[in-house]
Amino acid sequence: MLKGIDPLLTPELLMHLCAMGHGEWVAVVDANFTADFLSNGKPVVRLPGHSLERVSQAVLSVLPLATDVAQPAAYMHACNTPPDHRTPAQQALAHLLNQEGFADDQVEAVERYAFYDKIKGASLIVQSGESTAYGNALFCKGVILN
Repeated sequence: MLKGIDPLLTPELLMHLCAMGHGEWVAVVDANFTADFLSNGKPVVRLPGHSLERVSQAVLSVLPLATDVAQPAAYMHACNTPPDHRTPAQQALAHLLNQEGFADDQVEAVERYAFYDKIKGASLIVQSGESTAYGNALFCKGVILN
């Protein structure tokens, strides 16, 4: 246990998040996501039993989002829904990002298959226990300035 570190962050997950450089992406995906298939050898860390919001909250507690990227956060848009549609899990994610100081236009809704393509560029996949469909997000790591 470490003081001030979210207990959801395992040593393995902390190691991978710390090793990422600025501009690299981490994916937080739902329990149904084909993480192993799409990982192409990159690390997959599993946090079963926890929602997209909770896992994202833990990750964002130590991961600064990029400020030099127009949309440093993204989620998988639900197929066959209006452009502004968000599932309850995506609404919770947007609220969390708003609390972190990011506006709605800094969060990109990405079409399902385009999201799969973006995953290929992620450095790490964190698989949550989110059981609702489209409970997937991407975050771009920023820089910590002292």
